[in-house]
Amino acid sequence: MAAQIEDIIKAHGGFITTKDISSSSVYHRILEKVKDGSVVRVSAGVYALPEALANTMPDITKVIPDGILCQYSAWAHYQLTTQVPPAICVALQRGRKITLPLWPPFSLYYISDQYLHLGMVIDNIGGYNVPIYDIERSVCDAVKSRNKIGIDVSSEILKNYLARKDCNLNKLMRYARQLRVANTISKYLELQLI
Repeated sequence: MAAQIEDIIKAHGGFITTKDISSSSVYHRILEKVKDGSVVRVSAGVYALPEALANTMPDITKVIPDGILCQYSAWAHYQLTTQVPPAICVALQRGRKITLPLWPPFSLYYISDQYLHLGMVIDNIGGYNVPIYDIERSVCDAVKSRNKIGIDVSSEILKNYLARKDCNLNKLMRYARQLRVANTISKYLELQLI
């Protein structure tokens, strides 16, 4: 019976939500496994196998539905900074209420509907298809957050982005205009050209 529950959870990528559970008997067997420690309750309605929790990136789509990786998590993913993410950074719709799981640590960034999906892509991270802001949006977010994260960190991110062969300045400036950081990025680009 235990192998069946493990197989069901493995079939869902190591994480399962109450929405994924097909019957009340499966749900009750999962709760029994939580009691004996072979399944972990991550948050209300989200359960995982212990080996799935060992992965540094949980399945964001199950743990925080409609969340988008951003800030330090995106910068680290794109190798734009040497900073280690203090938590998994996730963008959410402004005003949305959410219960965070006990593990891993999350930092939430509430974004207005107008900008929430700007630059969102799906990327494979840790074996999961994860919503994340693309590299240009992530650079714009660094510039926009420069006073919170530090000018040195935002400069490092922009400099590392410009050193990449795949940088797309047209796309960067289009996002920068929408996010109202075009003047700041333009000044930085001018300094790089001198």
